Amino acid sequence: MNNILTRASDASSRGSTSPRKLQRAKAPRIGTRSSPSQIYIPTTVSVGQLARLLNVRQTLLQRKMVDAGMAAEASYDHVLTSDYAALLAEEFGRNPIVNDEAAFDIYPPVPHPDPTKLPTRPPIITIMGHVDHGKTTLLDTLRSASVADNEAGGITQHIGAFSVPVKGSSSGTITFLDTPGHAAFSAMRSRGASVTDIVVLVVAADDGVMPQTKEVIKLIKGEQDKVGVIVAINKVDKPEADVEKVQHALLAEGVQLEAFGGDVPSVEVSGLTGHGLNDLIDTLSLMAEVQDLRAEQDGPVYGHVIESRMHKGLGPTATVLVLRGRLTPGAHILAGTSYGKVRLMSDSSGAPVKAAYPGMAVTVSGWRSLPSAGDEVVQGNEGDVKKALANRVRKKEVETVLIDAEAINIARAAERERVRKEEDKSHDVRNVLDGGPKELRLVIKGDVSGSVEAVVGALEGIGNEKARVKVVSTGVGDVMESDVMMAKAAEGIIVAFSVKTPRSVETVAAQNHVPIYSSKIIYRIMDEVRDRVTALLPCTYETKVTGEATVLQLFDIHLKGKTTKKIAGCRVSNGTVEKSKGARVVRNGQVIYEGVLDALKQHKKDMLEVKKGTECGISLQNYEDLRDGDLIQMYQTIEIPGVL
Repeated sequence: MNNILTRASDASSRGSTSPRKLQRAKAPRIGTRSSPSQIYIPTTVSVGQLARLLNVRQTLLQRKMVDAGMAAEASYDHVLTSDYAALLAEEFGRNPIVNDEAAFDIYPPVPHPDPTKLPTRPPIITIMGHVDHGKTTLLDTLRSASVADNEAGGITQHIGAFSVPVKGSSSGTITFLDTPGHAAFSAMRSRGASVTDIVVLVVAADDGVMPQTKEVIKLIKGEQDKVGVIVAINKVDKPEADVEKVQHALLAEGVQLEAFGGDVPSVEVSGLTGHGLNDLIDTLSLMAEVQDLRAEQDGPVYGHVIESRMHKGLGPTATVLVLRGRLTPGAHILAGTSYGKVRLMSDSSGAPVKAAYPGMAVTVSGWRSLPSAGDEVVQGNEGDVKKALANRVRKKEVETVLIDAEAINIARAAERERVRKEEDKSHDVRNVLDGGPKELRLVIKGDVSGSVEAVVGALEGIGNEKARVKVVSTGVGDVMESDVMMAKAAEGIIVAFSVKTPRSVETVAAQNHVPIYSSKIIYRIMDEVRDRVTALLPCTYETKVTGEATVLQLFDIHLKGKTTKKIAGCRVSNGTVEKSKGARVVRNGQVIYEGVLDALKQHKKDMLEVKKGTECGISLQNYEDLRDGDLIQMYQTIEIPGVL
């Protein structure tokens, strides 16, 4: 790493740099992959753009540059020549090729040199917390509209974005994000984008810190330097509310509240009665003013896809949260590998919007394909957008091929290991025959991409080392015949979340024996999948003795055809002797026979059961070596299902 500057200066001193010359200038590298993946880089590239090309965190690239003595060149907007960019790419095990055409992409505009001169923008607030802690009701009261009444079981099923006029806010509005899960939020955060300014952690005063609350706290701790945090202790109007207990529980989880000398403000609120909401708004506005949130209100747009869905009549639509610039109809935009020309824009209430500014969340139609939740939205002219789209699609195809090749290599290595174990005679036979964990394969369909992502995240965590969930396909829209064929090929089931299944598709599924489970509530889907995964676990069997009889004397019974049969005269000493149960003979502590009863009689009458303390005659099927003093035990085998 220390010879990057020397190698780059040597390469630069020879004049123009080509990939072939760079290849000759490279010193031998130890420990790199034998076939590094290719990456196209332009003649000049900024540090931030190079990090995106390499698909690494910008801080990691900057750390590499500082270690190499390039601290002065490590700023986000510093422009590197292809010499330095190629050598840095090699440090990450990539094979750089200088090609401006193939490396072309559209990036977010560079930060403004003096942000204090920019106009203020509304803060973006994310409401997070455990299910049924009153997040939607709280937001519902804030924007004076009914959302909770329309949701299944009061559970938020989508990632919703709403711009709400708020008195006392310097920008006049506040944008709220109401999330059911944290999959999309985490995906956006992992791309290093400041999507959320403040997180409101909602905790019910009558319930306290719950598992999903802990998950949010863990997420917040990872973004402590970039995101403000406010705790809203909700449902304080309930008689069983205990605010002090909640505060101590949050302190135990590492949330330093102001009440205990920390820097995290907490507000007592009631989403039902409206108590404390003014204090919450004041606290949000104050924190937003301290953060001094500003952004350009003109120029190319930059934002994020919050959720996307198929809309009848409009086709693919996406909720876009604008962070910088201005979005207008007719703009050519790019999100991931989805391209679109903005046709119509509407706000959360469905009213048309002519222009979207930073901090606004709008539903955009005009996409050629459905973008994914968390994708960055950038703008350019039509030619640049199409060129960037072609490069992104090509890059994605190459990455897919590399991933497939890696999967093939892993599978072949596993097969070689399996063969080696089979050849090892001393290896446990059970391990040889074990083909790995059983899988419940799922084809998941949902109404919006954000919900599909949340469902996938919730279901993939179900299972253990013996049985697990494998998602083979996901999609947005109603269940189609192709989904049934996919599930049949994978020997799996279809999970339909808040979408319909046409009757013709149900018929095809029934003909192909493909189960379809539909629900509008994510937790019911989780319970159903958990039950199905549990059914895949191996069962354990337990033997329970239900009755015992001691042989007192043996009798010979004459049957037709001058044949005789031995009957054991017995007394039932414990439990009940039932003819339908299994039987075994115990002699001197050893089991010498297991089978079933051939006959159970009492006073020449056939009996189905004989209770403790009574005498009876017993004969066993295909066994006549009974002796005085033998113990006949009646037992049943109980199947105990596996537990996750």
